[in-house]
Amino acid sequence: MKILIVDDEEMIRGVLREYVEFEGNEAYEAADGMEAVKMCREGDYDLILMDVMMPHLDGFSAVKEIKKSKDIPVIMLSARGEEYDKLFAFEIGVDDYVTKPFSPKEVMARINAVTKRRMQKNVGNEILKFEGLEIDMAGRNVYVDGAKAELTPKEYELLFYLVRNKGIALTREKLLYDVWGFDFYGDDRTVDTHIKMLRGNLKDYRKFIVTLRGLGYKFEA
Repeated sequence: MKILIVDDEEMIRGVLREYVEFEGNEAYEAADGMEAVKMCREGDYDLILMDVMMPHLDGFSAVKEIKKSKDIPVIMLSARGEEYDKLFAFEIGVDDYVTKPFSPKEVMARINAVTKRRMQKNVGNEILKFEGLEIDMAGRNVYVDGAKAELTPKEYELLFYLVRNKGIALTREKLLYDVWGFDFYGDDRTVDTHIKMLRGNLKDYRKFIVTLRGLGYKFEA
């Protein structure tokens, strides 16, 4: 894999590069968000490790710019561990969020987990229909009564995960681990917030997402 490491601290880039290359991957470096955006415009990468606080262009802004043209998996590396920052990161399409200080071994485990999830998502190419709700798994498109629903990247992933596990009771903890890909140490309002937004976009077909009191959710149709 070609992995782009974006951090304004040269020492951190060096440590991550060592581990990335030890695992047989190609490592590339950018010292700030602006350089990362430029490199992604000029070349292709399989995954990005992105710091948040950087000069010229912060990590959040860089991710939003990159995601406009390329769907590259991103793992955020940040000293900011507040729930608000994590929620914002996932809203703009980040695949995982690692709080500094971190172990390079943990980062490599997160890389493997994100890569595995991406590969699993690319397997199915079916189009599923539930009354007026149409879900194009391969194209990552959702249609409500023929009109395309504008979902955030994380809403897509949450809906697709629920659909792939149709009829199965899913706890909030399992949803956090499998969809967000990290152990969430705050409260579980993250899932509830995204479910609320997703239901709003599904309109009448929100009924398919069933709340399991005190447990979590399931897709039932």
